[in-house]
Order: sequence, then structure tokens, then C-alpha cells
Amino acid sequence: MTFGQFLSILRARKLAAVLVFLLVVASTLGVSLLLPKQYTGAASVVIDVKPDPLAVMSNPSMVMPSFMATQVDIMTSDRVALRVIRDLKLLDSPQIRQQWRDEAEGKGTIEQWLVDLLQKKLDVRPSRESNVIQVTYKAPDPRFAAALANAFANAYIATTLELRVDPAKQFSTFFTVQSKDAREALERAQSKVSAFQQKKGIIATDERFDVENSRLNELSSQAVQIQAIASESGSRQTQAQGNQSDRIQEVLNNPLVGGLKADLTRSEVRLQELNAKLGENHPQVVEAKANIAELRSRTDAEIKRVTGGVTISNTINRQRETQVRQALDEQRAKVLRMKAVRDEGQVLVREVESAQRSFDSVMARLTQTGLEAQSTQSYANVLTVAQPPAEHSSPKILLNTVLSVFLGLVLAVGVALVLELSNRRVRAPDDIIAALGLPVLGTLPKPGAKRFHAGNRPLPLVPLAHSLPAPSQSV
Repeated sequence: MTFGQFLSILRARKLAAVLVFLLVVASTLGVSLLLPKQYTGAASVVIDVKPDPLAVMSNPSMVMPSFMATQVDIMTSDRVALRVIRDLKLLDSPQIRQQWRDEAEGKGTIEQWLVDLLQKKLDVRPSRESNVIQVTYKAPDPRFAAALANAFANAYIATTLELRVDPAKQFSTFFTVQSKDAREALERAQSKVSAFQQKKGIIATDERFDVENSRLNELSSQAVQIQAIASESGSRQTQAQGNQSDRIQEVLNNPLVGGLKADLTRSEVRLQELNAKLGENHPQVVEAKANIAELRSRTDAEIKRVTGGVTISNTINRQRETQVRQALDEQRAKVLRMKAVRDEGQVLVREVESAQRSFDSVMARLTQTGLEAQSTQSYANVLTVAQPPAEHSSPKILLNTVLSVFLGLVLAVGVALVLELSNRRVRAPDDIIAALGLPVLGTLPKPGAKRFHAGNRPLPLVPLAHSLPAPSQSV
């Protein structure tokens, strides 16, 4: 279809098109004028994502994209709507109750009916690039629309505060019970430590253990030293009891034994001289021999006395070694017992420390939840308070008229085309070509139309010899 054909159809069907256009515009304008006026109250709420002063940290969920969608769901929830109903005392209005009886016919509850009714006219939209939520409400009365918008904003803030405070109150109650249990556990652990210290006579476990451990080390050193001395004295005793008793250090260092040996040596030399001069039977020789025998007996007696002292010294050293070893064993056993007592005491002390840490942690959580339960500040605040609008928001007569003009034009053209297609007529030579597929030889003017002249001669029909139909065709 060419543009000329389109214009010819519109000229031919202009009456129907105009009627459709006027009908659409008139009906739209009439409906717009008859519809009751609706006023829109608009309020806004801003979400604060600053760190929580009680928790001293930022909540990561508050900066997530889903957080704003969650806030929108909360604002449009039944809980917020019910709070609006309670705050505005809508249930006390006899007109609302009568309207509920008329519309719901007594089915369901008036609260649910009011919730559905309020949510139908509520519109909540979050901003795309900010933390502001727009709350709008439509109503025939501008003051009622503004009041409902403000009521929903305030109810949303109160609900978010309840959603934050109610769990904190529950946690506070839970931690109160837990703190009592933790305090009792701490007191029991401290009582066990006190009873254990009293039973074992422990005042300062670490200091006493250090003293006993030092004494154990000292006894160990003494035992090593005495063992070396006893081993040496045992060797001297063995030497003293053998054939070389006169060569031990005690005998060699004894002055009396040394003097006797010197006298014995001089006596033996004199005996040899007397024996060489006087013979063996001389009285002086016999006297010298008797003196030598006496000196030897005295020397042997003195050597026995000295070696006996070595034996006594060895016996004493052995006894001291036995005593020190016994004291060392007793001290070692004592230290082991104290170590066992200390370990047992440390276990009890660790129980006390663990109970103390648990008690401190529970008390910290109790304090935090107690502060949160007493919080009166929500993370949402009213940014803009709705005011009664001066002009109605719907119906918008100018916008509806413009839309009706556009829609009327579209429908008018559509109706003209539909009528033309249902009753197709020849409007131009191109229609014959399109319908029959034959060329047009010429056109005749309409009856009464003026004929066109080119100068004084009439315009001839233009023959199209090359486009004439075949003999079997008819024009």
C-alpha cells in the first residue's frame, strides 16, 4: 500500500475515523472528569549504615543490595500495616466497621480486611543509588493520604526497632541465666582450689616447690661428692688391710710412725755395728735386739692404729653416703609428691581460669545485649514528612487527554483500514493494477469535473501500445 492509497482510504472513510476519534477522546475525558480525585501523600525514609555504637562494628549485611529489598518487604508487610491500624485507631471508627460489613459481608477479620485495603494503595520504592525509600499513599482526602504515608514511615521505623530490640531482650534473658550458671561454676571451682590448698597445706605452691627443688639439687651434689670420698676411702681401706699398709698416705704422713721408723733404722744400724764388734751373744747386742723388737712392735701397733683410723673414716664415709642417698631419695619422693600436688592444683587453677573466662565472656555479652535491649534508636529515620498535597495526583486530565488523542488517532486509522479491507473499493488507478494485474490505458474525469486543457487543445488519452492486453484478455 502506497502513501497515496493510504490517504485516499482515509479521505473515503473520514466519517468513521472522525467518529471513532471523537468517541475515544470524549469517553476518556468524560471518565477522567467523573472519576473521584485521588491525592498522593509522599514521605521518605533514610537508612543509616554507620557502624553500630553498641557493637562497635559495621554490619556487612546493611551494605548488601538485598538489604534495601528486605526493608521494602518489611515496610509492605502485614506487621507494619497492623501497627498503622493500631496507631491511627482505625478499628474504633464506626464507618470503617460498617464498610467492612458491607464489602466483606462478615467474612474474615476486620484487621486482615484493613491490611489488604491499606496495602493496595501503598507504594514503596527504594532509590537506585541511595539509601532512601520513598513511601506514597493514595486516598480521596489529602490529609488522610499524608497521614497514612507518615503512619507507614513511623510504623516501619518502630518495627525495625522492635526487630532489633526483641531478639536482644531474648538474648539478655538467656545470658542472665547463663551468667548465673557461670558464676556458680566459678564459685565451685574456687571452692575446690581453696579446699585443696587447705588440705595439702599449700600457701605458695611455686615458691615452696622451688625451695624443695633447690634442696634436691643440693642433695644430689652432696651425694656425688660423698660417693667420690667414700670410694677413695674404700680404696685406702683396702690398701691398709693388705700387705702394703705401711705405704698408705696416712701412715707415711704420721710423725709418730715416722719417728719410730727412724729410731728403728738407727737401732738396726747400731745393732749391726755391735754385732760386728761384740758378737751376737754380747749383752749389748741382746739389749739392742730387744730395743729393735720393741720399736718394731710399737711401729706395727702405731701402723695398725693409723690404718684403723682409715677404716673408721671409710665406715663414716659409707654411713654419710647412705644417709645422703636416703635423704636424696626422700627429697626426690617429696618433690615428686609436690609435683603431683602442683599438677593437681594447676588443673584446679585452670578450671578456675576457664570458669573465669566463661563468666567474663557471658557478662560481656549480657552487658551488650542489655544495652541493645534498651536501645531507642533505629537505623532508619524519617527524611521527609508527608504534607497534604494541594493538587490531586489522579486523574490527570491533560495526560489522559493527550493519551486519548494518540489512542483515538490509532483506533481511527485502524477502523478505517478495517472497513476498507472488509469492503474493498477502487480508489486510484494503482488499485486496478494491483487487483487485476493489467495496465491502465486512461482515466475519465468525474461527472461535472472541469476538464484540463493544455493551451486550446484537450489532453489526449495516452495510448500504451506496448502494454495492450492480449486478444484473449478483456479490459
